[in-house]
Amino acid sequence: MTETRRRLRLRDVLTDGRIALMLPLGFSSGLPFLLVFSTLSAWLREAGISRTEIGMLSWVALAYSLKFLWAPIVDRYDVPGLAQLFGRRRGWMILAQLATALGLVGIALSDPATRLGLTIASALLVAFASATQDVVIDGWRIDAAPTDRQGMMAASLQLGYRLSLICAGAGALYMAEFVNWRSAYLAMAGLMGVGLMGALIAPRVDQVASGKQPSFGAAIVEPLSELFRRKGLVLVPILLLISCFRLPDFVAGVMANPLYIDLGFSKADIANVSKIYGVWIGIAGAFAGGLALTRIGLWWTLLIGAFIAASSNLMFAWLAMEGARLDLLILSISVDNFASGFAGSALIAYMSGLTAPGLAAAQYALLSSLYALPGKVIGGTSGAVVDAYGYPALFTATAAIGIPLVILCFVVRRDTNRTEEAREAADRAMAEAEPSRA
Repeated sequence: MTETRRRLRLRDVLTDGRIALMLPLGFSSGLPFLLVFSTLSAWLREAGISRTEIGMLSWVALAYSLKFLWAPIVDRYDVPGLAQLFGRRRGWMILAQLATALGLVGIALSDPATRLGLTIASALLVAFASATQDVVIDGWRIDAAPTDRQGMMAASLQLGYRLSLICAGAGALYMAEFVNWRSAYLAMAGLMGVGLMGALIAPRVDQVASGKQPSFGAAIVEPLSELFRRKGLVLVPILLLISCFRLPDFVAGVMANPLYIDLGFSKADIANVSKIYGVWIGIAGAFAGGLALTRIGLWWTLLIGAFIAASSNLMFAWLAMEGARLDLLILSISVDNFASGFAGSALIAYMSGLTAPGLAAAQYALLSSLYALPGKVIGGTSGAVVDAYGYPALFTATAAIGIPLVILCFVVRRDTNRTEEAREAADRAMAEAEPSRA
């Protein structure tokens, strides 16, 4: 009986239009990222801007790290006019996409050599608006589909995201080379229409939190306090699990490219294997994680993801000891990227399941900021570890992080299964109520 139910669920997942919608939304989410970082840096350097000023411009990335500060506004307040037409989630989504496109037009019309202030102001607008778009898309995704489909929703989003990085990276550089920078950025602004079309055809799925409308201060505090009220002390190991789940990836990832260079691999080998082949292997891993959620459930997928994502770093320790073997580089990239994609889908589904209706955007923004922060902080020490002990020691140590991760998975097992069962019951009740509403 259980196996039949899972097969039916898998069939339903593969024909779910909401999963297809994550492709254009993921494309719109990823497109602005490189356009205010590496792609823009190339234009600035070509225009004669100093490296110091280019480095300072990277601070616009703080918008992506601090988005949890204004995410409660997205959850609790409507965009006048747009909310009445499209609902709260889609209203914010459309506003963020239009603002992002406007910022890209501003960059296109600026001249960094003579009007650097306009370039910076426009880049800030793009970063703030696109970070807001990420918050809204995550909120819509969580409201639109049950937990067992969140893995496939995340995999579809990652596919659209990766395709947009190709456009914003290689595509924009090709256009700048053969036409000019202004045309490149105007074209990228036009491509924001892909996400806008996705927002327009997306179903309206707003879930409003119960109770009266809070004050602004309460709206900021409530997402975290609601998590503590609902989860109690088990929230402590939950937050520890989230904050450490991708730590092996982040710490080891900082030293991956230096390892390839030090071993003597050519830049062409690194680009072909890591930046092209590896991307598609990562996408395959993400979809495998999404499918695993439908077959074996959230907790088992989370446990497997925690184990393989950490232990895959042993491949790089092996590569560091063996030297510049192309076959071993391909194998290492294959194992690592597949495991990373699988674990990413598991973590996204897990964090999505922790959120409450009406607070999904704010709580997910808070949790996603938490999982990225430790890796960014600790990753800065990875070079010192390599200098002192060598590459094999670093990658072996990061693989060992999998041991406490597996332990934490067992600590939160009961809560995870209980939450998943409650979500499934709520989803069934909602599905049964839909025919009567129709």
